[in-house]
Amino acid sequence: MPAIPWFGLWRGILIALRPSLGTQTGSTAGQVPGWLHAAHGRRRVLLAIVLSLGMAAAVLGSKAGIPPGWPLLIMTLLFAWVGAGLVTALMGAWVLWLGDSHALAPPRHGPISRDARTAIIMPICNEELATVFGGLRATCESLAATGALDLFDIFILSDTPDPTLRAAEVQAWHELRASLGDTPEPPKGRIFYRSRRHRSARKAGNVADFCCRWGASYRYMVVLDADSVMRGDTLVTLVRMMEQNPRAGILQTLPQPLGQDTVHARAQQFSARISGRLFALGMAFWQLGESHYWGHNAILRMEPFMAHCRIAPLPGRGGLSGHILSHDFVEAALMRCAGFEVWLLPSLGGSWEQTPSNLLDELQRDRRWCQGNLQNARLIAEPGWRPAHRTMLATGAFSYLVAPLWLALLCSGALVAALAPSSLHAATWLWGLTLVLLLLPRLLGLATMFARHEQAHHGGTLKLLASTGVEAVLSALQAPVRMLAHTLFVTSALTGLRLEWRSPPRNAHSVGWNEAVAQVRLLTLPALALALWLVPGARHGAWTLLPVLLSLALAVPMVVLSGHSGLARLSQLGGGTAGK
Repeated sequence: MPAIPWFGLWRGILIALRPSLGTQTGSTAGQVPGWLHAAHGRRRVLLAIVLSLGMAAAVLGSKAGIPPGWPLLIMTLLFAWVGAGLVTALMGAWVLWLGDSHALAPPRHGPISRDARTAIIMPICNEELATVFGGLRATCESLAATGALDLFDIFILSDTPDPTLRAAEVQAWHELRASLGDTPEPPKGRIFYRSRRHRSARKAGNVADFCCRWGASYRYMVVLDADSVMRGDTLVTLVRMMEQNPRAGILQTLPQPLGQDTVHARAQQFSARISGRLFALGMAFWQLGESHYWGHNAILRMEPFMAHCRIAPLPGRGGLSGHILSHDFVEAALMRCAGFEVWLLPSLGGSWEQTPSNLLDELQRDRRWCQGNLQNARLIAEPGWRPAHRTMLATGAFSYLVAPLWLALLCSGALVAALAPSSLHAATWLWGLTLVLLLLPRLLGLATMFARHEQAHHGGTLKLLASTGVEAVLSALQAPVRMLAHTLFVTSALTGLRLEWRSPPRNAHSVGWNEAVAQVRLLTLPALALALWLVPGARHGAWTLLPVLLSLALAVPMVVLSGHSGLARLSQLGGGTAGK
């Protein structure tokens, strides 16, 4: 499975303008499936709505006194971005109530061919052994209960460089096999461990190494992260759906967050149940068979993955070159380019992953995602790719670029209000409208829960309302820190600066005051100093900075308290099973 070199952004654009200069590599010609007709119509509606929201923001911003040029353009882009999220949540609520006739149909029950052998692979590197082998044991036990265990083999693929930790992994592997009654002699041997000698290209290289060695022996491959857990009947359902949909190349489940017991983690888990499922259902509504792949808790058709999804490194130097960090988006685009479908299955349960236990851990993960998504932007113009996946790569990059845009808009808004006090009322109204668009998905998710009588799962009506308020307040306090951190990550990726950001391990633990001060002060102190310098000269517009200033002033205690497991037990955020 050789990796084909990339055309590159500018050469790809040139080929798009003059197709005779290159070859189109897509193989989606022929009869167009019905879902694709529906997807085209839906995406035209979404584009019209987003453009209308952008035009409305431009008009309102102009009336509010925002100068033409970059400030007005930034406001237009951000307003359209927030509006697109709201419309996606609305479509998710629509699907939740009425369903989607063009979604991938539930599988028909019946026996699965003995040839449908499936490898469950878990790439690991310097992981907490309790997390890895505890989750894998739960998955294997659930799979054995279905009676279909003989269709699956499980591979633990280690890139851990430390010999002591590797020895501990081998010991944990032996203990796992013993506890499950797995023996090395065929045909009972089902759980395997491999440590790579040449550790290149991170996780993508680890998966590619498995495919080269054992991929030809399997029809399907389920990829798990080190913190993944999947129910046995979900795995069997995925195999059955692949068997009944031969054009499906990737089926992606919607992993639900679980496992951490801090205020931050429980808030993330609660948010996923309030508005996260609406966003996922809405994305599936727009994308249909050209959906996301998130790199784990998904099943892939082995033959086309091996033939078409090997990823070459990006040429050049700097943070946007080398091995692609967010390779999953690119693999989805390559799979669809080869003529196979990629589906998101947000209604299929039995799929979980751990959520970061505190804000520092989340930001460490976001830094890697930020660099990977910005790398993917270099591939938008690759010949033969579907427009849906070009858009996906663009929106993935823009999701991090919005941070410096929000920062620029906040600063320019304060200065505009200071220079033109008469525009303060209109600017206040425009900011209020933006805030409403940000809050509506939460309110819509809450209304959906009440309409479906799901309050009992979250401790009752009062507990659900209180938890929603706590999560919203915590999100508002964390937003400025995320904005500054993402701005720093974007700057680092675009300039090639090596900015280290150390984070806690995967397992939940309470963040200490010294740790919080050491990492957060680099973000908050310069921002506070700049704000205090701006405010005296922008008294009329200073109110626009007050929420941000308050959040930054409270950043250190917020990180410490929200990362404290004891407070999570006292607060019982989400109530009932919401945080489990």
